[in-house]
Amino acid sequence: KLLFSAMRAVVLAFAGLVAGAAAFGGPSPLTFGRNARVGALTTRMATAVPKVPFDGAVVSGASGPTLPGDGDLDFLEAKPYWDQTKVEVNIAKQKNPLIGKIVSVARMVGPNAPGETANIVIDHQGKLPYWEGQSYGVLPPGMDPKKNKPYGVRLYSIASTRYGDAKDGKTTTLCVRRATYWCPELKADDPAKQGVCSNYLCDAKPNDEIKLTGPSGKVMLMPEDDPNVTYIMVATGTGIAPFRSFLRRLFGEATPAGKNFKGLAWLFLGVANKDALLYDEEFQVYLRQNPDKMRLDYALSREGPPNKSGGKMYIQDKVEEYSDEVFDALDKGAHMYFCGLKGMMPGIQDMLKGVCAAKGLDFDEYLSGLKKKGQWHVEVY
Repeated sequence: KLLFSAMRAVVLAFAGLVAGAAAFGGPSPLTFGRNARVGALTTRMATAVPKVPFDGAVVSGASGPTLPGDGDLDFLEAKPYWDQTKVEVNIAKQKNPLIGKIVSVARMVGPNAPGETANIVIDHQGKLPYWEGQSYGVLPPGMDPKKNKPYGVRLYSIASTRYGDAKDGKTTTLCVRRATYWCPELKADDPAKQGVCSNYLCDAKPNDEIKLTGPSGKVMLMPEDDPNVTYIMVATGTGIAPFRSFLRRLFGEATPAGKNFKGLAWLFLGVANKDALLYDEEFQVYLRQNPDKMRLDYALSREGPPNKSGGKMYIQDKVEEYSDEVFDALDKGAHMYFCGLKGMMPGIQDMLKGVCAAKGLDFDEYLSGLKKKGQWHVEVY
């Protein structure tokens, strides 16, 4: 059913070394290239990470796959770590934004992906702290010709944990797709209709200054007071951003949340094809290291198996394949998250209505119950 489902069972147990590789230890991140192998693991690590087949572009450096290593990463934690009473919002506002700097901009999709998506790391000097699930605002330069005033804030879900990909608490990572418009008359992209902020970000260079606001939002925060919780995360395209931060916190860093986590993190991601997968190499590493705590299901609309009706496999079709398990998890207190284009939600809700009808449930009543219990989290744009 799933392109990568067979990988779920691949966990190679090694007690010793993988020849020729460097030792893995310490709190600093370990990065993996397309053909890299994990080196000698510490005795605390029971499994080795084999090569990861991947058809997209590799996200490397500090933004590449990482494992916790030894030591603790806890200098930005609340006390206790799950206490959200002091989560801040709007530290920087549009009238007085924080001036950050671009660290890096890297294309993160393969040549056959529709469009261009970039992994963008920004230095905020530790002055704009955030929690996983929050967003930053970006103020692009220039004047809005329709309003004859400066462009307003564009919000972007944060794709890194509070520690940033370098784990020093001073950076944030955004996952941005360049918004373009194909003109059938010009037979080319029309620069007059391109997305102002996404193109500004994707064209940015290291050390460029950038105006930031936020952080904003609390609806997508993680309920870490329950270490046995099940996270069901549903994303399309760059909606992967908050869930990448979730998975990195749970499986890629030596945080108290990750060390205490005994539940399940289940990610559904919908993209066009394998080249359009985002952070796949990183997710495959986490899956191999945590086969009992993570599940990964992709819906590739232009590749792979069709849905049950023989049509293209969209995100709602993939979730429907596991509807019994999803509803069972929700009945047991799971939290379900959605992030991506707002056009994903009608299909999701229609699918859930059909499942509810088959189970003899009233959809509106069922959804209302989930919302009242804080189990339903939606951030679409």
